[in-house]
Amino acid sequence: MYDRMSVLSREDLDSIHKTTMREMEEIGILFNDDEAVKIFRSHGFKTDGRKVFFKESEVLKAVEKAPKKFKVHARNETNSVEIGDESFVCGPGYGAPFVIELDGTRRKATIEDYNNFCKLVQSSKFLDVNGFMMVEPMDIPSKTSHLDMLFSSITLSDKVFMGSPVSKEGALDAIRMAEIIWGDVRDRPVMVSLINSLSPLKFAKEMTESLAVFAEYGQPVIVAPLMMGGASGPIKLAGLLALQNAEILAGIVLAQLVREGAPVIYGSASSITDMKTGGLAVGAPEMSKLVSAVVQIADYYGLPSRGGGAITDTNITDIQAGVESALALYTAVRSGVNFILHSAGILNSYLAMSFEKFIIDDEMCGMIKDIISPIEVNEEALSFDIVKEVGIGGEYLSHPKTLELCRTEYFSPEIFVRSNYEQWVNDGKKRLDEVAKEKLEIRLSNYKRPDLDASVEKDLKDFVEKRKDEYFSK
Repeated sequence: MYDRMSVLSREDLDSIHKTTMREMEEIGILFNDDEAVKIFRSHGFKTDGRKVFFKESEVLKAVEKAPKKFKVHARNETNSVEIGDESFVCGPGYGAPFVIELDGTRRKATIEDYNNFCKLVQSSKFLDVNGFMMVEPMDIPSKTSHLDMLFSSITLSDKVFMGSPVSKEGALDAIRMAEIIWGDVRDRPVMVSLINSLSPLKFAKEMTESLAVFAEYGQPVIVAPLMMGGASGPIKLAGLLALQNAEILAGIVLAQLVREGAPVIYGSASSITDMKTGGLAVGAPEMSKLVSAVVQIADYYGLPSRGGGAITDTNITDIQAGVESALALYTAVRSGVNFILHSAGILNSYLAMSFEKFIIDDEMCGMIKDIISPIEVNEEALSFDIVKEVGIGGEYLSHPKTLELCRTEYFSPEIFVRSNYEQWVNDGKKRLDEVAKEKLEIRLSNYKRPDLDASVEKDLKDFVEKRKDEYFSK
């Protein structure tokens, strides 16, 4: 399906792999988790305190156990997804502590914002999975916010959701809530969780503990660094790719040691450091080059891939946001990324979400999915009989086949403007973000909550309340 934009040759991939193996064997990876180190040691890996050293044979043996493709089940089975090979899914933004309004005002995110993003994901025709932390609500206790977010994402949407990797307890909470719906989930993937390394060459305890829980229960994890070229990683892109490869492979190996065949996704959110400001630059062209390279490296190891989507550095839904987001999302899709996180809503270099940009990005996802869909070529589609019937100098607008297919054959945008100038003036000369604001209000007002058995919802609610009491009684 994909006309892959390959930025690395086979020789390049071999060189990156060899450098990674040297880093893993000679420098090692630090795990701030004694239990993780114990797991490595019990499988014969060399350790020095909390540092673990990896031989190439050990890495490749573990990586070979991971599936190339797997299915993740949604609460509504029709919304289940395949991840791997040529299949891909789009998910919303992740991890933003702020929301930026239409006028550029930035404010702290709330649980109401979170709930509204869940509703927008549910009503989207183009987003395939819900998120875990589209925004980080600041108006509820952080100690138990994962419970509220999980409850909302499960009850307000029946699409695949993401688990909570905030801690071992948080991961187990996600498993227990899934069990209320599905029963035993050990052999039934129902959520995807994001595990971030702590670059360079480290993993935080809460991440490896969460990874181990999800792997034990057979739930897919994305192992993904957010490395900054020139700051937390080498300034040269090849060096960054080799270094983050070491971190990703180390996490994937741990997952396979916990449970052979645990589904994993080779991920990255890395980009460069803007040398003028010292900040992360996700709208940079280098980011798109890294995304393409990550897909190739994931393929090198026979693993599904994760990359960024409609991402931008700008602080408002303007032309820069559109240009950077379109280039990044199109690159991810065309390169063959299997799990595209941040497909809708992100501003401010991952730090903020925008409702208006979410609406625009959502439609852009639909446009790009249409772009890569194959052109139907068969006798009917080639239309010879119709061409002969209309003849030289005729017209096709009133032909019965045109009338039959006029509403379904082409992609029909809901917010992108195609009207002429006079009509645009008569409609109030609205910019796209203003049109998106109106569409947002319609989407939210028309939202329909997906069905959920009342007893199941009560059990989920009771579990959340019980766990909150337990967290605060400690």
